[in-house]
Amino acid sequence: MCYARPSMKAKIVKRFEDQIQALDRELKLDLPKEIQRAREYGDLRENAEYHAAKERQRLVESQISLLQKRVSDLALINFDRLPVDKVAFGSVVELQEIGGGTVTYEVVMPEDADPSNGMISTASPIGQALVDKEVGDEVQVPTPNGQREFEVVRLATIHDQ
Repeated sequence: MCYARPSMKAKIVKRFEDQIQALDRELKLDLPKEIQRAREYGDLRENAEYHAAKERQRLVESQISLLQKRVSDLALINFDRLPVDKVAFGSVVELQEIGGGTVTYEVVMPEDADPSNGMISTASPIGQALVDKEVGDEVQVPTPNGQREFEVVRLATIHDQ
């Protein structure tokens, strides 16, 4: 019997839906209790707890909206059309800097980018330089400190994961 592995798209959507569910719980259960408790302190004009809870409520609503948009955007991506042998969204790429060490990056959505943890988006300068590159390709990346040169030494696309 053959079991189908969940698609990368399904994994990403599930992660976002789990985050939405947790935030929705906070919005509908936890924050109303905090707001009610803060109201009991009296005058709302000078009630720091009340204002903090209301601000958190606005932030959670904004985060839910952003995550719902991301799920909607993912529905538009045809993962089957992403290349199987070139850098694209979802790829993990190892680079050898010419005259330097190696570095590994995962190509993620712009909102998930965290270069210090090896997560770059296709919108970043290095992400733009890497898109459509293959193992063995040399890549030039403009940086504030000048041009850096890399060679793609290893690549795992979204299809490999």
